[in-house]
Amino acid sequence: MRTLVIGLGNPILRDDGVGVRVAETVRGLLPPDVPVDVRETALGGLTLMEFMVGYDRVILVDALQRESGVPGTLHRWTLDDLRSVSPTQHAASPHDATLLTALEVGRRMGLRLPEEVIIYAIDVEDVLDFGEELTPAVAAVIPKAADAILAELCGIREAEKRGTSGGKARM
Repeated sequence: MRTLVIGLGNPILRDDGVGVRVAETVRGLLPPDVPVDVRETALGGLTLMEFMVGYDRVILVDALQRESGVPGTLHRWTLDDLRSVSPTQHAASPHDATLLTALEVGRRMGLRLPEEVIIYAIDVEDVLDFGEELTPAVAAVIPKAADAILAELCGIREAEKRGTSGGKARM
């Protein structure tokens, strides 16, 4: 199973770069025998969907800014979870396409897109100020987020070796 981890964000807009930082950490900690690709991007919408073509499973990591959010809180969502918190969008411009809209467009075009998409979202504090330093609460969650992703990836790998998947897709 082909797996891709994508860290999203702009690393020069303080906490917006947390997804990129988590992806870099995951890449550095991945065991060499785990067949996982890791990349970083600041792009979304249809371009993000294009990165996913040909993969069976994708894990996205991104910043989440909400009024009720506590900076440094880590969330794990599926696309179904995202559907429940994200309004339906019918965009005429590819610059406005949500992840859900982009995946729908790709599937309608017959592209081979992942069966499973997992989103790790991290509540952030500052995504407007220029700077490469994360706020303390957001920086502190990077190891926890990387460990959660590695556990998920390696746990699936271990289940595959045993011949079981524990109800999850195998790598």
